[in-house]
Amino acid sequence: MSKYKIVRFYFRGTHKSRVIVKGLTLEEVQDHCSNTETSSSTCKTEIMKKYTEKMGPWFDGYVEDN
Repeated sequence: MSKYKIVRFYFRGTHKSRVIVKGLTLEEVQDHCSNTETSSSTCKTEIMKKYTEKMGPWFDGYVEDN
C-alpha cells in the first residue's frame, strides 16, 4: 500500500515547499487537504490568517512518499 506526505507549497519568498507530515494513507491526506484551513485563500482562523500575513499565499497538497 502506498504512503503519502502532506506538503505545504508557497507562492513567494524563500520557501517553495516544506513537508508537513509523512507516512499517511491516501484517505488521510485527502481528508487533510479538504479542510478549509489548509489554504491561504480559504482559511478562516486567526492563527492561519496571521500565518498567511507572514508567509504569503500557500496551500497544502500531497504527493506519494517514496
